[in-house]
Amino acid sequence: MRKPVLQVENLVKRFPIKSGVFRKTVGFVHAVDGISFTLKSGESLGLVGESGCGKSTAVKSLLRLIEPSEGHIFFEGQDVTHVESSQLRRLRQDLQIVFQDPYSSLDPRFTVGQSIAEPLEIFKTCASRGEREERIAQLLHMVGLYPEFAKRYPHEFSGGQRQRICIARALAMNPKVIIGDELVSALDVSIKAQVINLMEAIQAELGLSYLIISHDLAVVEHMCDRICVMYLGRFVEVAGDRELIRNPLHPYTQALLSAVFEPDPASKQMRTVLEGDVPSPINPPSGCHFHTRCPIAEQICRQQSPALLEVGPEHLVACHKVAES
Repeated sequence: MRKPVLQVENLVKRFPIKSGVFRKTVGFVHAVDGISFTLKSGESLGLVGESGCGKSTAVKSLLRLIEPSEGHIFFEGQDVTHVESSQLRRLRQDLQIVFQDPYSSLDPRFTVGQSIAEPLEIFKTCASRGEREERIAQLLHMVGLYPEFAKRYPHEFSGGQRQRICIARALAMNPKVIIGDELVSALDVSIKAQVINLMEAIQAELGLSYLIISHDLAVVEHMCDRICVMYLGRFVEVAGDRELIRNPLHPYTQALLSAVFEPDPASKQMRTVLEGDVPSPINPPSGCHFHTRCPIAEQICRQQSPALLEVGPEHLVACHKVAES
């Protein structure tokens, strides 16, 4: 049995809305609304959903880049929700993130070598300059780039190469968990495949755990062992990758899967088009957050929030209709 590396319990993040001369709080943006999950050693977990559903906010709360409003975050059994800044520095050595945009993730004034060396210098992990340069060359080779590239600047590279550099920088501290926030969404299709294959090869070599954030179910299906589907700050379905793709039970998951491009011209896959827009997180709907767009919603859906219940082996769904069947 693989041990849990990261555990999240009832994570909530609300952003206050202030108005008036005295900047009084007049409401809240309910970005993340009580999510819980466990990431095991060597596992890949995917968080998927439409833009604005709270995926990136959840990740920033995990890393304490923004402070969570409620809930608990455990790393290797230790509660790190409110740890001191000195402990937080050590935690961030083990929790690294690769952001969506490789063009804004690298300082244009730094060479590639300087960007990768920065965390090594901050945490003083190399005893000498020679050791640091050797480590930089090793990291560049690990992500499929030449060591000579360390002397070049970010503008000399393509988007795919820049993302590889960002991955090398994330690996510099020998982390246990890497978070990919829309890791390949800014890349061309062929480059996406190369970066995904690279991430899988690195995981197999180093035994890392991945938390992959994406709106693209096809990417998450390929990279992840389990998938959490998120809508308006809540999980609506959690299952293994194959189980979720073959047997989606929540109407929102079914709609997301129907939107995945099918290259086979003979495919007769039905498209599910959701009506209306995602409700505002400032004033989310009562009951089930999805009921305003759900094709099978009933009166109970408007009144009661469905619990995330296990309906099969490691398959959880938050839906009154599914729970009844």
